Amino acid sequence: MTNSSEDHGARFDEKAASYDDDQESPEYRRSVEAVIASAAPGPGETVLDVGTGTGAIALALAGRAKRVLGRDVSEGMLDRAREKAAAEAIENADFEEGRFREPRVTEPVDVVVSNFAMHHLADEEKREAIETIAGLEPRRFVLGDVMFFGEPDPDEPFFSPEVDDPATVGTLADALTDAGFSLTAVERVHDQVGVLVADRAERDGHSDAERGVESEAVTDPGDPEGETATDTASEGLIVPDEGGAASYEE
Repeated sequence: MTNSSEDHGARFDEKAASYDDDQESPEYRRSVEAVIASAAPGPGETVLDVGTGTGAIALALAGRAKRVLGRDVSEGMLDRAREKAAAEAIENADFEEGRFREPRVTEPVDVVVSNFAMHHLADEEKREAIETIAGLEPRRFVLGDVMFFGEPDPDEPFFSPEVDDPATVGTLADALTDAGFSLTAVERVHDQVGVLVADRAERDGHSDAERGVESEAVTDPGDPEGETATDTASEGLIVPDEGGAASYEE
């Protein structure tokens, strides 16, 4: 991690009041939309949003899930999320301090989501975070974040090197598969932004349909034809190679 959790928390405390208004990037908005679409919780399921910020994704999923749990290192961001939940009369959302490697969750979790947060961790810390998430035994983990699909353009960085440490898609894919997930979809939002969908084997012998879960394709919001990431050849897919590691295919 380039900065400590406390440093990141303090930095986002200062940004909390204006954070929602400052998120004007189309790549950020597209990532949010893709994470929400891919999470697809059932009405009886619990969703954990790690790095929830002001709760944009958690609150969007609250109407589809039984319960949503938002965790963040910034109390200022959490306060803003609670204010938004109260204003929208959302009663099934819980926002508390927590982090990737210590999410402070004591109840079963079915779906885990995270958007634009894991890139604050160093690669080994990302691996530890993914292992922690796998230990919660969710059926699905949806990760939207700054990540490299190729060599990043130094003249157009989508991150701040002094506080951020994005990984390559391959690094994240390997960590997910090593933790017991199967990478089932990827959306390349930008050369430096993507959304990964990782599923686990059925935990209870019941299919998604039996749990009332509807799988949603990840659709490109900017595509009037509504193509999905798996339909668009230029997006590429993460696939396992013969040794079981993940590689990126154009």
